[in-house]
Amino acid sequence: MNLQLKNKNALVCGSTQGIGKATAILLAQEGANVTLLARNEEKLKLVLDELPNHNQNHNYLVADFLKSNELKNILQTSDLQFHILVNNTGGPAGGPIFNAEISEFEKAFTLHLKCNHILAQAVVPFMKEESYGRIINVISTSVKQPLDGLGVSNTIRGAVASWSKTLANELGQFGITVNNVLPGATNTERLNEIIKNKSVKTGLSIEEVSKMMMNASPAKRFAKPQEIANAIVFIASEKASYINGINVPVDGGRTKSL
Repeated sequence: MNLQLKNKNALVCGSTQGIGKATAILLAQEGANVTLLARNEEKLKLVLDELPNHNQNHNYLVADFLKSNELKNILQTSDLQFHILVNNTGGPAGGPIFNAEISEFEKAFTLHLKCNHILAQAVVPFMKEESYGRIINVISTSVKQPLDGLGVSNTIRGAVASWSKTLANELGQFGITVNNVLPGATNTERLNEIIKNKSVKTGLSIEEVSKMMMNASPAKRFAKPQEIANAIVFIASEKASYINGINVPVDGGRTKSL
């Protein structure tokens, strides 16, 4: 399918690895001009060199999402003509919710909801001018079914999902859609950390924990980052113009609810 993203400008957060990197590469393959956004400039430069480039204008921005005011200042001095925004940030550390410190909630709220909101406010004016906008939030299947041992993440992801639905209701009239992609267990550094933590807590080997997690999905395997990126890039296209305000699980069927 030709998704016709030539001359579309995309801003992809968390794009130095995993799902964010895979999404940036696929958007570039489909013809979009891609701006990478992450905190590590050296890694950003490496990914920038990997992006397919057929007379496209790719770039990067450096920002630490723990410093939301710094992010706002960087955006205010940048040329923010983006048709597509992919909000993607690594999840909070695991652990039971009862044991979580207040600071963990505050950190996660800044990383995920506050920065998503700052980015949306920055890019929406241009989207309105173009009558074309796609805001896609990469969150978690926990918004449908909370995941054991990820208490802070379950809480914050739910807040982002509600923020997204509310924003979709407000912006739909301008040709702007806002949707959430919910990855299942995906072969990323984040998943490796979760597996290691579960291994330590349960006394099971990393291989045993991995097998248990794979078996939780009818697909009996982990997703590839590119498989999540496929869904994101489709939603970013004109082909998905009437898909708005929804959660799209890409989890191999793991989530038990419809």
